[in-house]
This record gives sequence, C-alpha cells and structure tokens, in this order.
Amino acid sequence: MQTVELIQEARRQAEICNACRYCEGYCSVFPAMHAGRAFSDGDITQLANLCHNCRGCYYACQYTAPHEFELNLPKALAEVRRDSWEAYAWPQPLARRFHTHGGAIALALALGFALIFWALRALGGSGVGFYAALSHNAMVAIFLPAFLLPLVSLGVGMARYWRAVNGEPIRLAHLKQAFGMAAKMKNLAAGHGDGCNFEDEDRFSHARRYAHQAVMYGFLLCFASTSVGTVLHYAFDMPAPYPLWSLPKLLGVPGGVLLTAGCIWMAALKLRADRSLDDEGAFGGSIAFILLLGFVGLTGLALYALGSSTLMPVLLAVHLGAVLTFFLLTPFTKMAHGFYRLLALIHDAQRI
Repeated sequence: MQTVELIQEARRQAEICNACRYCEGYCSVFPAMHAGRAFSDGDITQLANLCHNCRGCYYACQYTAPHEFELNLPKALAEVRRDSWEAYAWPQPLARRFHTHGGAIALALALGFALIFWALRALGGSGVGFYAALSHNAMVAIFLPAFLLPLVSLGVGMARYWRAVNGEPIRLAHLKQAFGMAAKMKNLAAGHGDGCNFEDEDRFSHARRYAHQAVMYGFLLCFASTSVGTVLHYAFDMPAPYPLWSLPKLLGVPGGVLLTAGCIWMAALKLRADRSLDDEGAFGGSIAFILLLGFVGLTGLALYALGSSTLMPVLLAVHLGAVLTFFLLTPFTKMAHGFYRLLALIHDAQRI
C-alpha cells in the first residue's frame, strides 16, 4: 500500500500544475498530466515514474516557496516514485530497509560475500584462469539462483505496478516508442532539447543524460559480454579465459569503462545537486547503488588487467562479492527504477 499523504500532496501539486500549464512542453510528465482533469492514485504513480527529476519545471515555476502554494513537484514526485517501488516490491520489507540504510547493507553484503568466495577458494578449482580459483560449476550454482530470483521479484513488482496504473495490453508500437525514448534518454533532454537543470538552476546541461547513457550502455555491453561467454562455453565448448580480441572482451572492456566512468560521473552530479528537490530520505540508498554498480565495473576491469597475476584470487573474490550483492539487491535498489520507468513510458505510449 502506498503512503496516502505522499499521494495526496503530489495530487495537490499536479492539480495546480494542470491549471497553469506553463511547463507543457518540458517532458513527458506534463502532456500526460494535462490529458485529464482528475488524478487517481494510479495516475499519480504513473506521473511519478514518468518524471526523471530534471528539475526544469521547478526553476521555471512561479508558485514555488515563498509563494503560498509552495510547489516542489520534483520532490513530491520523487517521494511518490520511491514509495511506489517499495510498495510494489516483493518481498516488501527489504525495499524499505535498503532505501534508508543502503550504504551499510551494500557494504556488509559485498564484504561478506567476498569473504565467502575467498573461503571457497580452499575447495580448489578445476581449470585455468578464474576457474583455477573457483570452478565453473560452483559459479553457476551460486549465480544462477542469484540471477533468477531477482527477476521473479521484479516481475511481481512490475505486475503490481501495471495493475495500479490500469495498464492495457501492450502492442509492438508501444514498445517501439518506449524503448526509443529510453535509448535516447529523451526526457533528460527536456522539451527544448537543451538538457535539464539538475546541476544548476540557470544552466541547461546534458551531463546527467550522458552519464545515464554511459551507465545504461556500459551495463548492456557487460551483460552482452557475459551472455556471449556463456554461449561460447556451452554451445562451442570454448571456456574462459578469452584473449583480448575475443568477442566477450571486445564487449566487456568498453562496457566496464563506460559503466565505471558513468557511475563516477553520476555520483558527482548527484552530490552537487540540490537535495531539497529530490527524495532526501532515499539519498543514501541511491548513492550506495551508484557506487556499488561502479565498483562492479571497476573490479571487473581490474580482473581483465590483472587476471594472470597473483592478485587474481583476491580480485575475483571481491568482484564476485560485489556482483552477487548487486544481483540480490537489484529489485530493492534504484536499479528497479529503470524497469518501472520503462513501464511508465510504455503506458504513456498507450495514452498517445
């Protein structure tokens, strides 16, 4: 169940915005908002997940404090957005705990799993490279459930979201439009195409858009690298390690660079931004997720560079601990926002 007070405050502000309509061309939120006159709880949740917190509407608004309306739509929608992820997550208590204690949870799990992987090294591996420290079968036995269980959890949460916003049957045209918007990060370019005001109220910038794209495409390249390696291993009997010019590394190395650099860039932008225009209660969890994802990329690159050195077993334990933590926490961290925002874009495409 979503928090009633957050929904009511966001509804109050949305109704004022709907009467004003000054920000109609800013992003996908406002055309969707202006399409109706009244807002159900599901409508507010949909608007919140369409919002990318670019903040242009806040700095353009004549009704922010000290005006008696005290509008702060980015903050109101950010709070509803986080609350929706927590309300729809399964199991729910884990989501609420991460957003308030994200740094401690991520650090404790990553260190704990790294120590477990280091201890498993004593059992011995079977093969060369990484498999000399930990066998392939052991890795599969650990990571297959850690990959599938979060997918089930996300699937439950996304189904709950779709019901809450009264989603309709999805057609190919809806998917095409939504994925096109996500690929270009169009809502972070704002309606005028000059970028958003996330860093500074008087300066438009594409920095946050490019940082998000670096993280997204870096992650996809890393995932593609792992997928190709799996196909080579099982379909062509070509186990790792792979040479530098092999397809897994041609995908993985640039992916790791983009992922690491994008996370550092995103964290720097978030630390400089005005926290009063965001969900301040979830700041720690958001930063923890960004740093965890960046650490996964960084340790992966370190393994590429030092995989044949004596440091390999330590680096492998640390990297696998971070990856396992990332997978298990995915449904409860800000990683989930990508899935919910994609659903919001699909539902918005149905409106159009």
